[in-house]
Amino acid sequence: MPILAKQRKGVLALHVEGDMTIYTAASLKNELMEYIKQASECEIVLSEVSKMDSAGMQLLILAKREAATHKTPLRFIGHSKAVMDVMDTYDMSAYLGGTTSIAEAPSLNLSGAGLQENH
Repeated sequence: MPILAKQRKGVLALHVEGDMTIYTAASLKNELMEYIKQASECEIVLSEVSKMDSAGMQLLILAKREAATHKTPLRFIGHSKAVMDVMDTYDMSAYLGGTTSIAEAPSLNLSGAGLQENH
């Protein structure tokens, strides 16, 4: 599952697509950690996450810790239903913050207009 990175106005937006499960966690971890280390500010866009389990939740917690270690502001935005369900199951909404679902964020521009892609 690829992570599409787009830079806009100093914020690195990381668009996660597909599954965030035990089967994808290892590859996602390496990619996310590298992006977070390099960013001055970061958003993880979760609107295209189709499936998530506890390994995916652990990955979000790790991303938050890694960002704090590097003093990188980090937000989770555009949560899909799969992400919201797992966050509710583990009562992690308050800890992770930024619990705007994609339905609640109609202004979220995922089209890429004015953004630069990084891979």
